[in-house]
Amino acid sequence: MSASELYVTHPAGDNRLRPMTSSGPPLTRAERRKQELRREIIDAAFECFAESGYHATGIADIAKRLDIGHGTFYRYFQNKRDIVDYVIDDLVRRLATALTEENAPDAVSTLDDYREQAARIGESLTRIFIEDPRVPRLLLVEAAGIDKAMAERVLDLFDLAADLTAAYLSHGVDLGYLRTDLDIPNTARAITGMIMAAALTLLRHPDPEHQHRLSEAIRRVMYDGIAARDTP
Repeated sequence: MSASELYVTHPAGDNRLRPMTSSGPPLTRAERRKQELRREIIDAAFECFAESGYHATGIADIAKRLDIGHGTFYRYFQNKRDIVDYVIDDLVRRLATALTEENAPDAVSTLDDYREQAARIGESLTRIFIEDPRVPRLLLVEAAGIDKAMAERVLDLFDLAADLTAAYLSHGVDLGYLRTDLDIPNTARAITGMIMAAALTLLRHPDPEHQHRLSEAIRRVMYDGIAARDTP
């Protein structure tokens, strides 16, 4: 999935990018229960992975923890790798939702507005990762060791994040509140690297206050650099 595929352009003169969403009738009770059981299977898999490791965990271990049959498991997931794919897809959807409306790449027009927007985005990303620290652990520590294809998927996710960051930078350069000589692709990769490092730090320092200070430090590097103002 590319950065542009996460967004649609709305008509009637409103060119703001918004994440693609699907609307439909409310879920039935049976559909809600299916969603709940899917979540329970994911939770059980996470617990098994944490105790025994991904490769040592079998479908039987996950099913036994929930007291369900193998057939029930296979109605929701093809195999345990499918669980990891689902978790990554769900993470991408939640990240896209956090980058909508006032947080969309083209939603601001001044540096002050961009600073405020970046602060909102930082807080949103922190909440997403704090909700379930197992997700950044799986994504950034364990997933690449599952197999070569999964390792490539993790790298693809980094590229997607960098492309999204580049969209914010390009907008700022176009409007003149960011430097015109900015190396957009590599600056986007550098910022994305800091964000992913912050997600890793969450595994050791999960308290919100630490994450808030880290988010502020990242933004200071983004805006001000590390050189003193009077340095030639």
